Amino acid sequence: MTVRPVAQALRDAGLRPTRQRLSVLQSLRDRPDAVTAQDLHAELRGAGASIGLTTVYRTLTALADAGLLDVFTRDSEQAFRRCGTVHHHHLVCETCNKVEELSAAEVEDWVHHAADRHGFEVTGHRADIFGICSECR
Repeated sequence: MTVRPVAQALRDAGLRPTRQRLSVLQSLRDRPDAVTAQDLHAELRGAGASIGLTTVYRTLTALADAGLLDVFTRDSEQAFRRCGTVHHHHLVCETCNKVEELSAAEVEDWVHHAADRHGFEVTGHRADIFGICSECR
């Protein structure tokens, strides 16, 4: 996984490296799981950060819109994870919310084969595979 330094990643995405953005991105840096805004807010507050829940929601949304975070739906709520910068797909554990990245090569052949069979031209795709990870089984 290619992960750039936090402040540089923000600048590269056209965002100012504010204290809140740095704090949120830093806290997501090496997380194996996808986290909701409410859970992240509770963790940041527990660590002594003075940041509001609305700010966490706005920051996560801005970072996702800038392509710095991947977004997953978990129990009708959005969860966020900082992934690598190259095209990839995900294995998502429904028990512990761990997200494992799959290289694009593991999915691309199937995507294009399925599209060709149906006369469909692929312009983009997202493949998230949900299940139970080996640690939770």
